[in-house]
Amino acid sequence: MQRYPRDMIGYGATPPAANWPSGARIAVQIVLNYEEGGENNVLHGDAASEAFLSEIVGAAQWPGQRHWNMESIYEYGSRAGFWRLHRMMADLPVTVYGVATALARSPEQVAAMKDAGWEIASHGLKWIEYKDAPEDVERADMAEAIRLHTEVVGTPPRGWYTGRCSENTVRLAAETGQFAYVADTYADDLPYWSEFGKTDQLIVPYTLDANDMRFATPQGFNTGTQFFDYLKASFDALYREGGRMLSIGLHCRLIGRPGRAEALRQFIEYAQSHEDVWFATREQIADHWAAQHPHQRFARPSQMGRDEFVQTYGSVFEHSPWIAERAFDLELGPAHDTAVGLQNAMCRMFRSGSQDERMGVLTAHPDLAGKLAAAKRLTAESTSEQASAGLDALTDAERSAFETGNAAYTAKFGFPFIIAVRDHDKAAIMAAMQERLHNDWATEFAQACYQVERIALHRLTDMLPG
Repeated sequence: MQRYPRDMIGYGATPPAANWPSGARIAVQIVLNYEEGGENNVLHGDAASEAFLSEIVGAAQWPGQRHWNMESIYEYGSRAGFWRLHRMMADLPVTVYGVATALARSPEQVAAMKDAGWEIASHGLKWIEYKDAPEDVERADMAEAIRLHTEVVGTPPRGWYTGRCSENTVRLAAETGQFAYVADTYADDLPYWSEFGKTDQLIVPYTLDANDMRFATPQGFNTGTQFFDYLKASFDALYREGGRMLSIGLHCRLIGRPGRAEALRQFIEYAQSHEDVWFATREQIADHWAAQHPHQRFARPSQMGRDEFVQTYGSVFEHSPWIAERAFDLELGPAHDTAVGLQNAMCRMFRSGSQDERMGVLTAHPDLAGKLAAAKRLTAESTSEQASAGLDALTDAERSAFETGNAAYTAKFGFPFIIAVRDHDKAAIMAAMQERLHNDWATEFAQACYQVERIALHRLTDMLPG
């Protein structure tokens, strides 16, 4: 069984209404990463110095050595940058991503965060790379981060963001049962739920684009003006759309520099000049979303076993379970857990079938308002569909017209007249029958196959989210 775990559909074309408090059009969420004192350093027991996100773009680690310049750049963040940002944003709801060991080395900064009422979420035990970390090591570090954070801050963290994470990070964070939200994704403009075993974990996505880290990367921001322009454009787009969340990522040693901090101040004033803007912590956003959009589980096709899958979807194509059997063997994933997604997978198998197989699907369909309907021997799906167009309550004249049309159509094409009745009313169905009688066989075979696919979509829409 091939299964593709990535969710490529998300909310699709119709995201849910955010219903931000007080009718706000946008939620603006500012993250201040506090990493200074938690970065790679031989003083911290690491094998080499830090090389990531500093003024030394392209820096390399120094194995077994302290990197004095790198250390002092990080120290600027704690000594000067933090306090500049604290003075600027003390009256705003801010979320701190606090590296636990960094927080432990910065008691005055922690006290200032708490005095400002900022949320202090966990940014892991140390500001190090976890992509190659064994799962048990990462799990142990996560547990120690929670313990140390609770000891230093006084309360356990309700949010988690590793940043330099592994493929296991989000699952491991969810498995702790500790967090109102996990932020180690960049996949959306809105929170969303993910399932890990029996745990429903809310994800509040973070950002790498509206993020001052791009001051420290190639092709990033070179000036504060560029940063301001990008934040402004992001705000304008999301404000116009309405019901979205703008995440802004900051670092004390980067945006805390005077020439960049001014751009942040200008953006905050710009956002505050608009009506209906909700500045919020990520914890507030998570609690709001969980209350407005609690997670609801459903049987997901991509997670079913073969027998359950075929039993559930084998009748979507009339009396043709072979389509579901073949669809099960495709590379199904979250994108196929919707009506449109699963219809696509099943239609692929229908379309790739031989002409005889597809003809078998067509001939499995009953006549509209025919003898099987009169004898109440239709499938439950066909019975409901024909009733939806009033074909179960025909006058004698209408029934006679359908019988005559069905006979003429079947005699000409060799399969019954098929139409997705939910797309039409009774009169339109009769008109389509008369019109399609003039088609050649190839044209009508293609049209009948198309109608079968439409019927399948309607049936799946009754069973799955759109």
